[in-house]
Amino acid sequence: MILGVDIGGANTKIASSDGYTGSFYLPIWKGADLTGILKSALDEFCPDKVGVTLTCELADSFLTREEGILHITEIVSDLIEDALFFSIEGEFQDHNAVVTHPEKFFASNWIASSIFLAEEFGDILFVDMGSTTTDIIPICSGKPLAGMSDFERLKRGELIYTGLLRTNVATILDKVEVDGYLCRLASELFAITADVYLLLGKIEACDYTCDTPNAYADGGGKTVEDASRRIARVVCSDIQELGMENIHRITNEIALAQKNEIKEAIDLISRRYGLRKVVCGGIGEFLIKEASEELGLEYILLSAHYGKEISAVFPAYAVARMMDVE
Repeated sequence: MILGVDIGGANTKIASSDGYTGSFYLPIWKGADLTGILKSALDEFCPDKVGVTLTCELADSFLTREEGILHITEIVSDLIEDALFFSIEGEFQDHNAVVTHPEKFFASNWIASSIFLAEEFGDILFVDMGSTTTDIIPICSGKPLAGMSDFERLKRGELIYTGLLRTNVATILDKVEVDGYLCRLASELFAITADVYLLLGKIEACDYTCDTPNAYADGGGKTVEDASRRIARVVCSDIQELGMENIHRITNEIALAQKNEIKEAIDLISRRYGLRKVVCGGIGEFLIKEASEELGLEYILLSAHYGKEISAVFPAYAVARMMDVE
């Protein structure tokens, strides 16, 4: 039994090579119990091999990315002595290699997914939308051609810091139409995209796996009413004053603006590399599909190919599958 683990700053995901999956909201910056979750998985599955990919180094509990990589890999290696870590060079390495060159293990999960998909689909644009970010990865002649760091990918338009759940809606739009006026949004963390998609019926309360933005005020409620109240607060109002018609209009404007931002990036990268086929993955797969359709691009859903659960944790699954053939 081979287990793939994808440790991010907010979520840790696991998958076996034969299709078991799991996803856990573990905010590293809050000191989440990564050890406990990994130990439970090991006790349950007793894997023969464990492969790990990392995107946790940007958690602001670490002063540097290097510190983050060394801290997390030490936790893993204390539990799993022979764990292997996936590098940005596309290779599995032991903990000694991480200690020697930690920079080779920064944000490696998209590389694992891309190398695995290159074998399956050939020349494609792989777009993976998670809770926090969207990766837009050109794959040509069996190789991912994106920048090798988050910094480089941000500069090249291959990484957008926008996601289905955790994105502050005030970073998506600065004005919305309300009662015939263009109303500015308050630049506070009043509502997040999970509130938007809950109100639109695109996710259910059980899919709202991150913290709400104002858990102290409302107990972290994840009902339609709770989400409506948070959206109203974005324009410094309340449900009673603003009304549900305006709340739904604001919600739709935010969702459209987020899709358009992603669509613009897909168009840019697809034209840059001459790629007309998009492989859509992650929990925001449906949004990538809509953007691809509107651009007239061919698309493949990872959920249709591998199942919805695997699509949501694809880097972990890719690591497990690649270890399975080593």
